[in-house]
Amino acid sequence: MVTSSPTSMRIVPKSSMMESIRSCGISGLRINKEDLKKMLTMPHYLRRAMRDAIKSKDPDATAVAVAGDGNEVAPECPMIVFVNSRSGGRHGPELKERLQELMSEEQVTFIQDPNLTDYGLLFSLCVFDLSEVRPHEFVQYGLVCLEKLASRGDSCAQETRKKIRIMVAGGDGTVGWVLGCLAVLHKQQREPVPPVGVIPLGTGNDLARSFGWGGKFPFAWKSAMKKTLYRAGLGSVGHLDSWQVVVSMPSGKIVDPPHSLKSTEDCNLDPDLPIEGELPEKVSCYEGVFYNYFSIGMDAQVAYGFHHLRNEKPYLAQGPIANKLIYSSYSCTQGWFLTPCMSDPSLRGLKNILRLHVKKLKGAKWEQVPIPKSVRAIVALNLHNYGSGRNPWGKLKPDYLEKRGFVEAHADDGLLEIFGLKQGWHASFVMVELISAKHIAQASAIRLEIRGGEWKNVFMQMDGEPWKQPMDKDFSTFVDIKKEPHHSLMINGD
Repeated sequence: MVTSSPTSMRIVPKSSMMESIRSCGISGLRINKEDLKKMLTMPHYLRRAMRDAIKSKDPDATAVAVAGDGNEVAPECPMIVFVNSRSGGRHGPELKERLQELMSEEQVTFIQDPNLTDYGLLFSLCVFDLSEVRPHEFVQYGLVCLEKLASRGDSCAQETRKKIRIMVAGGDGTVGWVLGCLAVLHKQQREPVPPVGVIPLGTGNDLARSFGWGGKFPFAWKSAMKKTLYRAGLGSVGHLDSWQVVVSMPSGKIVDPPHSLKSTEDCNLDPDLPIEGELPEKVSCYEGVFYNYFSIGMDAQVAYGFHHLRNEKPYLAQGPIANKLIYSSYSCTQGWFLTPCMSDPSLRGLKNILRLHVKKLKGAKWEQVPIPKSVRAIVALNLHNYGSGRNPWGKLKPDYLEKRGFVEAHADDGLLEIFGLKQGWHASFVMVELISAKHIAQASAIRLEIRGGEWKNVFMQMDGEPWKQPMDKDFSTFVDIKKEPHHSLMINGD
């Protein structure tokens, strides 16, 4: 396989005015529809082979049966697009039709919400009528079929596999879902891994903002799609750190994890940090990956309630603005803006249930970090953007960085920025960037140890996917976070 060599990029928060201009595609560049189609569309026999491989779940059969006539030429920028039909304002169906006009039906993949239909991908192609498949099945069958054709000397398939790129129309959770599926290519040594660009359909769209794709679905989206696909085909490629999460909890507790957390038999907590105290006889373990942030506490509790409300009453979620209004209203009902009440354990600071250890630099020793008693939410952040484009870590001055032992934060520096939020009023001032959050640490690895006591549950979330984590009063639950060995590859939309 031919390996890619993406250029490292530094991410700078974008102004909302520039985001709007960029999202609407106002640059004076005129793009011919037929030229764009020629630039992006794979030859029909390759599209058919990949489609049939996914449908039959047998890449060998279709790779043998399908072949070109030897005259086909790979497009300059072969593109696959995934569309989440339920992200943001439910623009998915209309967007899919527009993308199919500009490309081809086989190259536009319709993703249904991961919380529905057994976390499946729905390939809803008007002509081919494909059935449901899981995200990894695109990599396992469609991409394998392309690789098998390439291995048999098909020069068009070879060039297509080398150049293929992916666009994801959805929110941060959808983008992370696809990135997670592509990560297996590193482990299987099936490079190059296709880079990923974003059409922002979600509520926060922080990954899209960070890589220059804007923070919202453009108003003039039909005309903007040509510009977006053009940028996706020719944009430079940057690095994004990926972070592995391992959750170890006493067996017998019932948890409903998000789709990004999978049950595993291997509970690989870092042996360099010994566990103190008695351990349960049996444990249940889950592992997953995040790209933007992991959080624990009140912010995750509000997100959990909002997601359940949106799933129960989907008619309320008619777009990002409606989502944000509902989210803000819901946060007021959860005690987020109230003075912590000692009679309600769920309103106390995380210091009562949480112990935090970090490795400040790669290869450094573990050390315990004190948690301020007023902090009710802790966030480990990978990007500059959080909560719809805010930068709660702040733009820190060199003197302060040196005093605290911090370094300037980047999305590919191998470090997470850990900060705390006190209550709703403090979080509100942080989110409008009047003040910075409570800086706790920068870390290359993190361990959270949670013990219940009066608390029966604590809320966590990864990249906007919240869940309720049960706790035990006798045994601890552990969360280990460490960097994945390979970067994820993102297309720069600037």
